Amino acid sequence: MVLSTPTGSGKSLVALGLHFKALCEGKRSFYTAPIKALVNEKFFALCEALGQENVGMMTGDASINWAAPVICCTQEVLANMALRQGERLDAPYVVIDEFHFYGDRERGWAWQLPLITLKHSTFLLMSATLGNTAPIEEKLEAYTGRKVSLVWSDERPVPLDYEYCETSLHETVEDLLEGRRAPIYVVNFTQREAVEVASALTSAKVANRETRQRIAELTRDFRFDTPFGREMKRIVSHGIGLHHAGLLPKYRLLVEQLAQQGLLRVISGTDTLGVGVNIPIRSVLFTKLSKYDGEKVRVLSARDFKQIAGRAGRRGFDVRGSVICQAPAYLIEAKAVTGKRRGGGARGQAKGKAKFNKARRPPPGFVGWTKDTFEQLVRRQPEALVSGFRISHGMMVAVLQRSRVEVGKRGGYGALVQLVARTHESPHRRRRIVRDMAVLFRALRRAGIVHVANHEARVDPDLQADFSLHQTLSLYFVDAISALDRDAPDYPLQVIGVAEAVIENPNAILQQQLKVVKTELMEKLKADRVPFEERLARLDQVSLPAPEADFIYATFRVFAEHHPWVSEEGVHPKSIAREMIEHTATFDGVIRRYGLHRSEGLLLRYLSQVHATLDQSAPDTAKTEALEDAIAYLREIVRRTDSSLLTAWENLAALPAAAQVRANERSSPVPRRKQQRDLASEPKALRARVHAEMRVFVQALADGDYDEAARSILQTEGDAWDGARVAEEARGYLDVHGELRFDPARVRGHHTTVKPFAPRVFRAQHALLGADGEERGYVEGEIDLREAREPEGPLVRLLGFRA
Repeated sequence: MVLSTPTGSGKSLVALGLHFKALCEGKRSFYTAPIKALVNEKFFALCEALGQENVGMMTGDASINWAAPVICCTQEVLANMALRQGERLDAPYVVIDEFHFYGDRERGWAWQLPLITLKHSTFLLMSATLGNTAPIEEKLEAYTGRKVSLVWSDERPVPLDYEYCETSLHETVEDLLEGRRAPIYVVNFTQREAVEVASALTSAKVANRETRQRIAELTRDFRFDTPFGREMKRIVSHGIGLHHAGLLPKYRLLVEQLAQQGLLRVISGTDTLGVGVNIPIRSVLFTKLSKYDGEKVRVLSARDFKQIAGRAGRRGFDVRGSVICQAPAYLIEAKAVTGKRRGGGARGQAKGKAKFNKARRPPPGFVGWTKDTFEQLVRRQPEALVSGFRISHGMMVAVLQRSRVEVGKRGGYGALVQLVARTHESPHRRRRIVRDMAVLFRALRRAGIVHVANHEARVDPDLQADFSLHQTLSLYFVDAISALDRDAPDYPLQVIGVAEAVIENPNAILQQQLKVVKTELMEKLKADRVPFEERLARLDQVSLPAPEADFIYATFRVFAEHHPWVSEEGVHPKSIAREMIEHTATFDGVIRRYGLHRSEGLLLRYLSQVHATLDQSAPDTAKTEALEDAIAYLREIVRRTDSSLLTAWENLAALPAAAQVRANERSSPVPRRKQQRDLASEPKALRARVHAEMRVFVQALADGDYDEAARSILQTEGDAWDGARVAEEARGYLDVHGELRFDPARVRGHHTTVKPFAPRVFRAQHALLGADGEERGYVEGEIDLREAREPEGPLVRLLGFRA
C-alpha cells in the first residue's frame, strides 16, 4: 500500500494497525525511517503501545532487544539485512516511513532495495510529500504479482495559514507567542544557526515561572555532564528546545520528552526535525528559504518546503496551524535602518544612508528569496520521485555472502545481475550499472576478497562472518593495511590512520583542530620571539595533523592505477581517533581542547564510524592484540558517552525475563558481531574489552575523578561502588605507594590479565604505576558471564586494590 496523506491524517495509526496485525498472526514486522531521531521516537511510542518486550531497535548507534517481533530501524539497516539474507529475511510486514527519500541521490538506493529484494513482504509506504508514484506502483506490481493500493489525499485535518514577515526574528517570535501561536518550530539549515537562535531567544519571555520550575524539577537528576551540557541546560531552563544532529542523543531525547509534555514553547532546530519526529508544533517559522545541498546553495524544493511546513498544526489541539517565512535578514536590517533615517535630521539622515547602503548588500554566496518565492512554494506540488540506484563494493559483498541455494544456479554474480535487472532504472541506466559492477567485481577478485571456482563467485571463507565494505574506499583500506608491518610498535595507530582516511571528513571538527594547531604554534613562535612576518609565513604552511599521509597517498596512487573508478573519490588523511588512542584522550577532553561543544554528536558519530570500519572491514587476520585493544577502547568511549536510549528503554518498566536476556546479550551503542560472539569463549575479545574498561578506570583514578571512576565499573546490588567508596579504597593504596601515575604509552597490552576463575567467571588484574613509572600493585575485578554472552555496560565488578 502507498499511503500519501498530509501530516496529522493518521498514517501512524495505520502503521500501528499493521504491526498489531503481525503480532496477532505471530509474525514479525519492521518500521523504518531515514533518521535515527525518528526511529528512536517511534521505538518508544511502539514500546508504550505494544509493550516494551515486543519492540526492538537497530540503528547505527544502538541495537536494543533485536530479537523482538516488532523492529524499528533506519532504512539502511533493513536494506543491508535484505542484501545479506534475501528472501530468508523474516520480514513479512514492513512499514517504510518518509518514503519520499526514495528520490534522494545519495541514500535512495536503500529505499528501493527492499522493494526489489523482499518479493513476498507486504509494504506500507508512507509520506506526506510523495507526488506522482504511478511508475513505482507499476514496477512493484510487475515484480510481486500483487496489486498496489494507493490512498491519496491533500486535505489537511488542520488547515494552514501562511504569512511573510519583514520584522526581526526576535520580534516575529514574540508576536507569535503573544498571539497564542506556540509551540513554535524555528527552522534553521545549519547546526550553528540553530544554537545561536536558541541562545539568543533566552532573552525573550518564552516561559512563565511555573513552567520553568516544572522543567527544573524534571531535569534535576538529568546528567548535563558533557562540555555542552551547561549551555544546553541554560537553554532548556528558559522553555526553549534545541534539536539537531550535532547534539548527543540524550539531549535530543530530553527535548522531545519535554516538548511532548508542553513545556517547550519554542524549539530551534535544523530541517531534520521536519522528518516526522513527534514534537508538538503549532507554528513553523522559516528563517530562510535556501540551503546548501552538498554542492551549492539553492532555494528549497517544493517537497522540502512542504515536508517541513507540514509539521504545523496539532490534530486535536489546534484549529489552524501557521507557516511563517522571514524575509532575508539583510533586507529586514535595511528596512529598519531606512525607518531610523527618515526620523532623523540631515546629519542623522546621512549616517543612516551610509548604514542603509552597507546593510542592503547580501552576504557572499547568498541565494535570496522573496514573498513571491514563498507563495510559489505554497502552491506547487511535490516533485516526482526519480530512482537513483547505485551499486557498491559493500552491496556486492553482502549478496555474494549468501549460499548457492539462495542466489540461484548462476552463482553469486548471477544474483547481482538479477538484482540490477529488478531496479527501477531505465534500460540504459541498468546496462551502465552492470558495466560498473563488472569493474568493481574484478577489483574484489584482485584484492582476494572474492574467489571464483566452478563458475561460482564467493567471498573468502576466512573473512569474519560480518565482514563489510561499508565505506566507499573500504577496499583500499583492506589493501593498504595488508602492506603494513604487523610487528611495528605503532601498527595499531597506522591502521587507525588508514581507517580514518577512508571516512568522510567531519569538517566542523577538522576546522577547529586546524585552528587550535595554528594557535598553539603562534604562541610558541611568540615565546621564541620570531619576527611577525616569519610567524605569518610559518602559519600559512600549517596543515591538519595526518601522521600517515605519506603512506596513504603513496599506496592510494598504486591502488588507483588498478582501480580507475576511485580517482574522483580520493582519500582524506586525518588524525582524530588516532590522536585519542595515542594520548588516551577522553571524549570530553577532545571536545574541550578543540572547542567542539556544539558538535558533540558529530564527534560521537565519527568515532562510531571509525570503530565500525576497524571492527568489520579489517580482516581478523590483520587484528593484533594491540589493535584489538584500540578497537575496544573506541567502543568504550562511544558506549560511555551516551547510552541514554538503552537506559530509557530499561526504565520503561520491569522487563520480562526473556526480554532482559535479549537486552543484556544484544544491546550496544555501536554495531558489532552480536550473533557470533561469546566473550566467554573468545579470550582475545574478552581481554581487549576488559583492558579498555580498566584503562578508563585507572585514568580517572590518576585524575582524581572518583565519580567518573565509579561510573566506569559494574555496579551490583549489595556491592555498589560510588565515588566516595572508590576514593576511600584509592587513598589506602596512595598512603602506601604515593602518587598514582597514568602513562598512555605503557597501558597497552601486558598491563591487563584475565584468567578463568569458575565456569564463565573470570578474574582481571590491571597493573598500577607509581610516581617512578614502575608497577606498584594492581587493581582487581571480576567478570561474570553466566547470564549473558556479551553484556552491555561495564563488565568488571571491582574487588579492590592489591599490593
